[in-house]
Amino acid sequence: MAGSTRVPTRTPSQLGQGAAVSGGVGDSSLRPDGVLKATGEFAYSSDMWHEDMLWGFTLRSPHAHAEIVSVDVGEALAQAGVYAVLTHDDLPAEVKKYGLELRDTPVLAGGKVRHQGEPVALVAADHPETARRAAAKIKVEYRELPLVHDEATALAADAPVLHPDRDDHHAAHVPHPNIVHRQPIVRGDVAAAAARAEVVVSGEYEVGMQDQAFLGPESGLAVPAEDGGVDLYVATQWLHSDLRQIAPVLGLPEDKVRMTLAGVGGAFGGREDLSMQIHACLLALRTRKPVKMVYNRFESFFGHVHRHPATLWYEHGATRDGTLTHIRCRIVLDGGAYASASPAVVGNASSHAAGPYVVDDVEIEALALYTNNPPCGAMRGFGAVQACFAYEAQMDKLAAELGMDPVEFRRKNAMSQGDRMPTGQVVDSPAPVAGLLRRVKARPLPPERQWETLGGAPDVRALPGGLSNTTHGEGVVRGVGYGVGVKNVCFSEGFDDYSTARVRLEVIGGEPVATVHTAAAEVGQGGVTVHAQIARTELGVTRVTIHPADTRVGSAGSTSASRQTYMTGGAVRHVCELVREEVFRRGRERLGTYHPAWATAELLLEGGKVVTDAGEVLAPLVDVLGDEPVEAVDEFRHRPTVALDPATGQGFGHVQFSFAAHRAVVEVDTELGLVKVIELACAQDVGKAMNPDAVVGQIHGGTTQGLGLAVMEEIVVENAKVRNPSFTDYLIPTILDTPTIPVDVLELADEHAPYGLRGAGEAPTLSSTPAVLAAIRAATGKALKRVPVRPEHIVA
Repeated sequence: MAGSTRVPTRTPSQLGQGAAVSGGVGDSSLRPDGVLKATGEFAYSSDMWHEDMLWGFTLRSPHAHAEIVSVDVGEALAQAGVYAVLTHDDLPAEVKKYGLELRDTPVLAGGKVRHQGEPVALVAADHPETARRAAAKIKVEYRELPLVHDEATALAADAPVLHPDRDDHHAAHVPHPNIVHRQPIVRGDVAAAAARAEVVVSGEYEVGMQDQAFLGPESGLAVPAEDGGVDLYVATQWLHSDLRQIAPVLGLPEDKVRMTLAGVGGAFGGREDLSMQIHACLLALRTRKPVKMVYNRFESFFGHVHRHPATLWYEHGATRDGTLTHIRCRIVLDGGAYASASPAVVGNASSHAAGPYVVDDVEIEALALYTNNPPCGAMRGFGAVQACFAYEAQMDKLAAELGMDPVEFRRKNAMSQGDRMPTGQVVDSPAPVAGLLRRVKARPLPPERQWETLGGAPDVRALPGGLSNTTHGEGVVRGVGYGVGVKNVCFSEGFDDYSTARVRLEVIGGEPVATVHTAAAEVGQGGVTVHAQIARTELGVTRVTIHPADTRVGSAGSTSASRQTYMTGGAVRHVCELVREEVFRRGRERLGTYHPAWATAELLLEGGKVVTDAGEVLAPLVDVLGDEPVEAVDEFRHRPTVALDPATGQGFGHVQFSFAAHRAVVEVDTELGLVKVIELACAQDVGKAMNPDAVVGQIHGGTTQGLGLAVMEEIVVENAKVRNPSFTDYLIPTILDTPTIPVDVLELADEHAPYGLRGAGEAPTLSSTPAVLAAIRAATGKALKRVPVRPEHIVA
């Protein structure tokens, strides 16, 4: 773990049933797909091929809001090599919409389009270029309609209602039909608390639309089956959610839509919603041939949801000694044309709006709007990112007004175990907020002017602007800033969150082998590694096979919400325990007469043997198993949560909380507005580092995505049209933009979680963004209330 430290505080009871096994829990076990991915040999979903395969292509609307007057597919159908052209009228079932939470998204637009890039027609042809050219020959007549593109146009008295037929359960709790969901949180007496405040600061903030920017575009292969069903191989985050949405639109029972996870080239929330899944299946069933669909990068920007852009208003009050008195805030999220995950994002934004601070009196309102902008949904951080940027800016502003050090002000108000969230929920596991801040502040600062190399001559690669050679150090100023955040783990608000695992233990080639089968989507986070580590630890075997994820086993839920190690890891551990108990039962039955310890001692599996807790070997595992494998399958659930009260927002809404803090060191060319992030130090509590190297990798990745939001990443939308749908104009951090990221990993066990672990993937995405902005403010003296910050904001 170069550049990182670990602070373990675990107990032996949290480590599993037996002694440590090589490649078990707590080891930095290598990824089974790591070498293949590093060498370019890994098969991603876009690499799939099938004999006699057709290619699918989607025709998309150029308009953001328009009536479809007519569609003429005749010329496209007549083109040589074209096998099928489908429109809304060709859909085979009565159900013609789908949705992650609300069924409001048309499979193909019928009668109206609500955002630029909405699918209108599909083509299947024998070559991808043939399919593209045929789609260009489809003639669609549109009549443009008034745009709903911001809060003012969405909530105006005469605003077009984008979903007049909505009948979802959120509709009863919103004051306007263009509000997808609204969640207030009210606790205490804010008016009285505000009267006690000796210092009050307020501010308006804005977060731009960020893209997940995964490198593997949307892709999949649909193969028609002899039973009238279809087999779909696809890159996704949640196989069973896809299945639930796909089958009704195809008019098929779920058992005739068989899904297998293909190689996934990143996700970050952008694959929770459907993209090409239904379209490929429709074309395959119509043509009775395998159909492959692969989006190009331009299409990918329109084919998946993005992070919600947000406008946020905050007011904080404090006494002169630095004690917070109250918080008022209003968070408005632009959900775009369809609901996607917006209701859950609203719940997250509202319940985390106060941050990791103790404050008894709060008035919070969060809402998401329907607009004609691109649909927005899940992205790493899921609503808490937007709130964190604003409340951390407020904490810096309030510290300045009080004349206090910004870190000490945060530490004075920091949440700890036993404190309450604004929802009234008690944080009943470690919450080391003050300790995390202390660690990042105490870390030595990088040397001043570290870009001066080669005999004192500036190395332009280390300067703001980099190889563009815009400066040799003139006007470059250093700044240091801090950020800390809190993020929930697992699904929330009463959702039936569970995961299923099947584990088989058998003798192969003269040694015991465990096979782990789940539907968990491996999207790069390392689940395939951790599940094998758990099986090794719990079953005491070396050889573990991970079965491909598919729908032939029960749901594992989504690879999101930092939940898979907790939930599917918990399921694997639970089922391994069932397998282990069956092994012991079988051993007692078959071999118990040979040694009394079978009946009297506590038994363990270690090193491929059944042993007593005193270390006495009773039998090789292969002798106990013989020719009869042991197999078990079961579900694992975390402790239940409840829906937040729709009027007050009170309730036990979240399973677990994760905390991270960052210190950013930046250098800013104040004359040109260019920023170079020198270091982004992080401290994070992960409960238990299941795979320490992988944990640090997750923290590095989340930190870098937060950096991207801070200084460069934004989908620019003007009048509901995307202006930069390409990696030429949508910029993400490269290795030259990424600073050193030293990490302190704390392991403060959560007694409610498997192994005491805490979901780690999202929390660093929260606090890195406000830390970078705080550092830029320190260097420039500018207020900087928007991310990403642009050069013109700095020099204006």
